[in-house]
Amino acid sequence: MSGQIWDVAIIGGGPAGLGAAAELRRLGVARVVVLERFETAGGIPRHCGHPPFGLREFRRVLTGPAYAARLVEAAEAAGAEIRTRTSVTAIRPGGILELATTDGPQELRARRILLATGNRETTRAQSLVPGMRPVGVMNTAALQSFLYEEGRAPFARPVVIGSELVALSALLSCRRHGIRPAAMVETRPRVQTRRAFGLLPRLFGVPLHCGAEILGIEGRGRVSGVRLRLADGTEHRIGCDGVIFSGRFTPEAALARASGLALDAGTQGPRIDAEGRSSDPLVFVAGNVLHPVETAGYCWDEGRRMARRIAADLAGSLAAEAPRPALAPGPGLRYVVPQALVPGRAVTLNLRAEGRVRGRLVLAGPEGREYAAASVNAAPETPLRLDVPALADLPAELHLRLDREG
Repeated sequence: MSGQIWDVAIIGGGPAGLGAAAELRRLGVARVVVLERFETAGGIPRHCGHPPFGLREFRRVLTGPAYAARLVEAAEAAGAEIRTRTSVTAIRPGGILELATTDGPQELRARRILLATGNRETTRAQSLVPGMRPVGVMNTAALQSFLYEEGRAPFARPVVIGSELVALSALLSCRRHGIRPAAMVETRPRVQTRRAFGLLPRLFGVPLHCGAEILGIEGRGRVSGVRLRLADGTEHRIGCDGVIFSGRFTPEAALARASGLALDAGTQGPRIDAEGRSSDPLVFVAGNVLHPVETAGYCWDEGRRMARRIAADLAGSLAAEAPRPALAPGPGLRYVVPQALVPGRAVTLNLRAEGRVRGRLVLAGPEGREYAAASVNAAPETPLRLDVPALADLPAELHLRLDREG
């Protein structure tokens, strides 16, 4: 291991990592390096050839690849170093990273680490979908890689499984390249986006089946059809030449798990406190490895916010580690980020509920005292926010509850 010590090493070159890198340099942090396993930094937007990206960050509407390139340019112009084709294989105590590079294994030491490894879509195998294993089954990222990086269409009449925003991204990508989806299938009872977005399949002439069970994928050499049991109990076959599994994101947390960082059962990503610290106080976390899934713009902004916390920690002005009041999501709430509060630190909680939600979010102590509350009315998979003021007097445990209306 060389004697060089970086101030901050950022693992992951997507919007969160690159946003953090540029902000750290703007704040005067001298030695910042971004470690990216792929040949090009920029994250998932590199594969998304459609707009809109960049309005929050650059005050203009960009395609995904143009947006990713601007993020890289901004980080490098600020003075951050970006190392591509560099995989981090372990985070060791004391800020030591084990790397796999094209020049062989290496070690790197940093005073602070930002983990920003993003997330991934649930695969067919993880979804436990039965049937044959023909050519033509992929996720949205693979589809967009075919279309925007290789310049070829992998099929002409696919079925899209899922109805989150990323599924609508798949529809837009298909439409731009002359691909006509045969159907969109959602196994849950309703579309997982806002109602207005849910109209898009119908506008494009794509049949939408909600509450359907996938009985199997057919085809030997290539996909030839998908068999469903519809919400009314009838069986239905859709002829197609491809299947796109979209959404149901999970954090890319293999490195965190292997390195012994504490994980949250709700998000399946690292647990953090209100300062963004993981169970290793030298390791901060930002982006979709924390909360599957937020927009690129949100992750970019979160990376910048985490950069300010890291800079404060390096300067010795961040709130010291202390007993952290834990947050326990109640019935109907899938997860909360962060998972612990820090006395004296105001924070906006990021939550997800199960299904559509209308009612009141409440943060309360064991004795029932309410510390924060907000009215919510949101579609499934819509981020929920709860602003918690800086509080010095906090109990050892806090409970989040959802009081539903109707």
